[in-house]
Formats: sequence, C-alpha cells, structure tokens
Amino acid sequence: MESSDFSKPIIEAAARVAKSVSARTLMAYADAIPSLDKLVDAVKSPTEFILITRTEEEAALAKERGIQSLAVPRFNLTRMGQIKMATLMAFSQGMLKGGEVFVFLSGVAEHKIDTMVVMEVGQEFELFQSVGQPKLTEHIRQAVFQRTLTLMLELAHEGREGKPVGTLAVIGAYRDVQKYCQQNIINPFKGYPEKERNVLDERMRDTVKEFAHIDGAFIIKGNGVIMSAGTILAPSVFGEAMPQGLGARHATAAGITTATKSIAMTVSESTGTVRIWRRGRMITEIEKAPRTPPPSPNFPQDP
Repeated sequence: MESSDFSKPIIEAAARVAKSVSARTLMAYADAIPSLDKLVDAVKSPTEFILITRTEEEAALAKERGIQSLAVPRFNLTRMGQIKMATLMAFSQGMLKGGEVFVFLSGVAEHKIDTMVVMEVGQEFELFQSVGQPKLTEHIRQAVFQRTLTLMLELAHEGREGKPVGTLAVIGAYRDVQKYCQQNIINPFKGYPEKERNVLDERMRDTVKEFAHIDGAFIIKGNGVIMSAGTILAPSVFGEAMPQGLGARHATAAGITTATKSIAMTVSESTGTVRIWRRGRMITEIEKAPRTPPPSPNFPQDP
C-alpha cells in the first residue's frame, strides 16, 4: 500500500503557522518537497524561505529560482537528526539568530514532507543550548566547523572498514588546548607542512578516518590545521552534569570546552550519535536513523 502524501496540507499549515507566530524563517529539505512552486507561493513576506539542499542539482535549482539555500551533507538521520544538523549549520552561519522563531519542514530522509516543527531559537533545549554563549564559530572558520562536523557524521555512519568507531575532535584555541595535551602515540601529523594537514583538504578525509580508531582526540586549529591525533586530554576543570550513560570521551569534551575557548565533537561508538560541546555543555546531538531490518522470509505453513 502506497504511503499517504501529507505534503500539501502540511505546506499550507506551515505558511499559516509561520504568519501567526511571526516566524522570520521557514526551512525545508528540497528532496522532501513535491512542488517547490507551491511552497514558494505559500510563504509570504516577511517570512524568509531557506531551501536545504543535499545535491548540486538542488543547489542549482535554488539559485535559479533566487531562493536562499543551505547545503548539507547527505546522511540517513532521524527526522529530528535532519532538523538538528541543518539548523546547527544555519545557526553557525548566522542564518538563524537567538530569540527568533522558525518553522522547519522535513520527513524521513529523501521522502515527502510529513513533519512540521516550530521552534524559538534558545528555547529548544536539545538544539540551542549555545544561545547566550559567544558566536558558535567565534574562533573557528565556518568552513572548518562544517567540514569537521561532516567528517564526524561520516565516521558515525560508515565507521572504519564497516566497524563502529568512537572519536573526539577539539577545534580552536590551540594555544590553550595544548596545555592539557599529551600524546598517547607518536603524533602522525607532526613534521608535515600545515597546508598538507588542513581538514579542508579533501585528501585529509581518508587520513582522519584512518586515525579515528586510535584512542585519544584530534586537535584542530580554528583555521583547519590538524595539529595531532591520538592525543590524551586532561582538563583541570569539569563541565556541567552530563546526561546519564555518557562516558569518559564525553566528560573530556565537556571539560576541555570548559577550560578553553574551543568546540568539541564526539562520536559515540555504541550508537553513532554525534554530539557537539561548548563551554562545558552539550549543545546538540544528532542521531542516526535506525537500520531497517530485512523482511522475514515467507516460510510455508505446516499443514
């Protein structure tokens, strides 16, 4: 049986809600929208429309139509995982600001819209605990933040050679961070020119994944230069009380971001959840979509 298409009534409802709550922004995934024309026509000024794109074709369509767009990597995330990833990237780029209300349309990855979420930036606990803190990318280039987040999401989904991987990356304020560092192994990045070990270099993608299985953290400058891997961090202070079930890697992320002006990203080996930490707090977590089990074979019934 073909699933129901709720797109049209949800789009119409989203436009009405955006107007009634004075939402400045309405965001939607391009691959979830059956008719871009209907959505654009429904969204009226002063509400701004941001199209979330996962492919070059979608980005080109947004440009052709004169629509503001935000490119995000393609991952199989839960509905809320998709929303968290896109809103975090929009927040880091200044597309969303503290105190603003926004409406988000989404669905299961690459399927039609079936979900509408309305939030005020700063009120949603999981998404925007960073409101009131300094600008998220104050000491970090936007491109570095987004590339590192993409790499962490790739590790969460792909692992290494098909096996789950847990890891930690600390970005920014290197002079402060290095005070709490000691090497667990010989630093594999030491001695290479900085231009050859920048996380923005596409060649670093496989290198980072190769070293992700080593105990310890990646230490990355705000400009993207990878300073070390396999680094043990021993911050002298601890972050705020953490959610139950999170271990030493997450405690380290909370501690180092309390002690320094840095952002930490953790990948949970057990669940593949990516968490982002700032000033001793987890500011968001992005969950993988559960695997769909294969259909059970149809065995003949006993007579």
